[in-house]
Amino acid sequence: MNATNKNLPPPMGEKKLLILQTIAEMLERPTAEKVTTALLAKQLNVSEAALYRHFASKAQMYEGLIEFIESGVFGVIGQIEATEEAGLKQAEMIVASLLRFAQKNRGLTRVLVGDALVHENPRLQARINQLLDRIEATLKQCLKIAIAQNALSSAHDASAHANMLVCFTLGHWQRFVKSGFKEDPLAQWAAQWPLLAR
Repeated sequence: MNATNKNLPPPMGEKKLLILQTIAEMLERPTAEKVTTALLAKQLNVSEAALYRHFASKAQMYEGLIEFIESGVFGVIGQIEATEEAGLKQAEMIVASLLRFAQKNRGLTRVLVGDALVHENPRLQARINQLLDRIEATLKQCLKIAIAQNALSSAHDASAHANMLVCFTLGHWQRFVKSGFKEDPLAQWAAQWPLLAR
């Protein structure tokens, strides 16, 4: 995990953090096989029982990764909202930050697109869906601010626009993962945002 450790929600012991970092690193391998507790234990050079001393289940390990994602993503969004007054600029900066997060956290992007959650506990995907809903609600609010600031027409559909921005972001995350991390999510951003802002 490349995001700074201080973004992790407390409490997070060193061993727990090492386990989560190792899962994220294993997920960064483009041709990675499914992360099992046996493979994880082998990578860490410990027994599977040692893993379960820190996490009750594999699902709990993935929940730890999702908490890390939430903390990092919404920490940045909070900073954007606190420092930028223009609603349309807020939306632009938020989408760019989500694409940048993927760039810097490849393994976690596989969690975000659900690629790493196949055959895992269904509540994990539900948690990711909630995270995406929260991002969409935040973008909708930014666009409503833009309407109030006359940056967008009063007839503008903030809900449809916010949904499109989330779908655009998810599409880029998906292509990044499916290309083996070769398709840079920000490659055409400068040309794409003016089209998305309309």
